[in-house]
Amino acid sequence: MTFEPAPNSPGEKRINPLLKLLLELGPLAVFFFANARGEWLAERLPALGALGGPLFVATALFVVATVVSLVVSLAVLRHLPIMPLVSGAVVLVFGGLALWLHDETFIKMKPTIINALFGGTLLVGLAFGKPLLGYVFDSAFRLTDEGWSKLTLRWGIFLVILAVLNEVVWRSVSTDAWVNFKVFGLVAITFVFTLLQLPLINRY
Repeated sequence: MTFEPAPNSPGEKRINPLLKLLLELGPLAVFFFANARGEWLAERLPALGALGGPLFVATALFVVATVVSLVVSLAVLRHLPIMPLVSGAVVLVFGGLALWLHDETFIKMKPTIINALFGGTLLVGLAFGKPLLGYVFDSAFRLTDEGWSKLTLRWGIFLVILAVLNEVVWRSVSTDAWVNFKVFGLVAITFVFTLLQLPLINRY
């Protein structure tokens, strides 16, 4: 059993980008969809409803999706993908902590948890020498090792900052003002930040 080779590794095999993205991001997509539509899923699948609120449902389905991703990766690609392994650990930590929040404040904290999840995953991976953005997107476009590391670091820090910013805003303003910030402010900030990364991508 081996782990996924790093981006730009000598002899690295190119795989279908759609399959790679599905295996890498599929479990996270399942988690966020189930968290957003947990009540809808619980109504149609009583067994899931017995688990509790949307976060319970999302965490359970995430674990299942991660296991499926790892099994398929081993069977088809003959290695374990890094992103599901790292993100799985981070989701379980954040999910376990968040399961204690059963009142309306959790709605306001969801952006905090989601951004901290992604940012924490990227930074933890980078701390172990794994620029996870490169593992996910190297089939779509190519950067140097230095470029992947810098881009991963920037996105990791940015997402953690967004998490902190959301905490400051929802604890400081009215609910209506926070909703406007969530719908318009976070989207605008993320769009501007993405545009600012184009020079780095072009350089590397």
